[in-house]
Amino acid sequence: MDVLIYDTTLRDGAQGEGLSFSLDDKLKIVEKLDYLGIAYIEGGWPGSNPKDLEFFNQVRNLDLKHARITAFGSTRKPGIGVKQDANLQALQQAGVATVTIFGKAWDFHVLRALETTLEENLNMIRESISYLKEQGMEVFFDAEHFFDGYKNNANYALQVLQAAQEVGAGYLVLCDTNGGTLSWEIEEIIKEVQKYSRVPLGIHAHNDSASAVGNSLIAVRQGCSQVQGTINGYGERCGNADLCSIIPNLELKMDKRVLPPGNLKRLAEVSHYISEIANMPHHNNQPFVGYGAFAHKGGIHVNALLKDSLTYEHIDPEEVGNHRRVLVSELSGLSNLLYKARELNIDINNYDHETRRVIKQIKEMESQGLQFEGADASLELFLRKAFGQYEDFFQLKNLKLIIEKNEDSPITAEAMVKLTIGEKTFHTAAEGDGPVNALDNSLRKAITEVYPEIGEMHLSDYKVRVLNGNEGTAARVRVLIESADQKSKWSTVGVSENIIEASWQAIVDSINYLLFKKQIT
Repeated sequence: MDVLIYDTTLRDGAQGEGLSFSLDDKLKIVEKLDYLGIAYIEGGWPGSNPKDLEFFNQVRNLDLKHARITAFGSTRKPGIGVKQDANLQALQQAGVATVTIFGKAWDFHVLRALETTLEENLNMIRESISYLKEQGMEVFFDAEHFFDGYKNNANYALQVLQAAQEVGAGYLVLCDTNGGTLSWEIEEIIKEVQKYSRVPLGIHAHNDSASAVGNSLIAVRQGCSQVQGTINGYGERCGNADLCSIIPNLELKMDKRVLPPGNLKRLAEVSHYISEIANMPHHNNQPFVGYGAFAHKGGIHVNALLKDSLTYEHIDPEEVGNHRRVLVSELSGLSNLLYKARELNIDINNYDHETRRVIKQIKEMESQGLQFEGADASLELFLRKAFGQYEDFFQLKNLKLIIEKNEDSPITAEAMVKLTIGEKTFHTAAEGDGPVNALDNSLRKAITEVYPEIGEMHLSDYKVRVLNGNEGTAARVRVLIESADQKSKWSTVGVSENIIEASWQAIVDSINYLLFKKQIT
């Protein structure tokens, strides 16, 4: 590999607010990172908690194809020997071939945080690396706060690197721990470091100045051959350098080989998978891997895309496992509708009256709050119905809801649905935790006999947005529902002054969409 990717999602990433990985989560993430082809995976700090100790016991049982597992820790503490240092003993007991230890490279930190002398800090670095090397381990040295240290006292920061270098550190990793160094500073400092270093250099950047990805790429240009970061940029404060941006930039823009051939197409899949495991929202506009990274809304943009995708895309989205999306909304022109129709294999006349009528209708509906850009399934059903290529699978005849509240009990809900499927009428009732749940249960109960496949789907997300809050409880609301089965997810939308009506619209679309997809596959 031209550049070694060192993933620290499970350690540095896990320090991000709201993140907590179980032992099972960590093992699943390791397998997914190995599937992507990451060179090094930092599993955690075995000296810090029992869960990380158990992780290193269990990760040995995984059949990894590409990745080497590393353990993380600090140099020995001031004033004690390496054999008495619990952290170094835990690293030794982790059973890994590679360890990464950090030491202070900023004299201010040595004096204020460690409360020791500058010379003792150098001894701590030398002795800790030497000890781990004697145990037969590959040792990487993270020079913590290196760039701040260099700017404050360049001579001492270089002495820290020299101390690690002279006892056999395999990599000297320059850390922008506070994330405040800008790209031109990174460039100039690494140029100077290169004059003194005989050991390969790495970069570990934090994102507090929104520069972590750029700083990492600049560092590679200046000769660093290891890049540390996290999937989706997870990490403390503002996060770490996002490997989901670094990896494709290195491979596609800088012609650096960092993953096994063909594996870059797995990037979006891995990014989304890990956000699910982390129970964190996946940012729609995240570069390269976000659901909206290649989404186009403006009519002028889409008109150009119809001619050549390079007009408004810097790469082919398929290269990173993503895909192009064209949004149809109140900002749409004819080009958006034509592109969407082509994508859905809907045969329409480009410029006839009916096509323009549909565009006008979409804009009117969106002006009332029915936002299609976040509900592709509802949009597809609407377009197919508008052009005579789809009919609903059932027709509602009657719907009743009973909401009951007793003094000493919570509100209960019961929904009664009467509908027809072909010539047959179904009349069912069902209870639920609330009116929307009761509606969903009653509708499913009514149509399961004819369409048992709806048992495969479930509601995975439900969002309500008030559109005109100044109207108080009479405000119009938009309901977005995300549904899923074992293979895919889809989103539907409903809008009304009545939250039950809006929810009904979205639920009906969700079920109809599943049945339609089953019908055509």
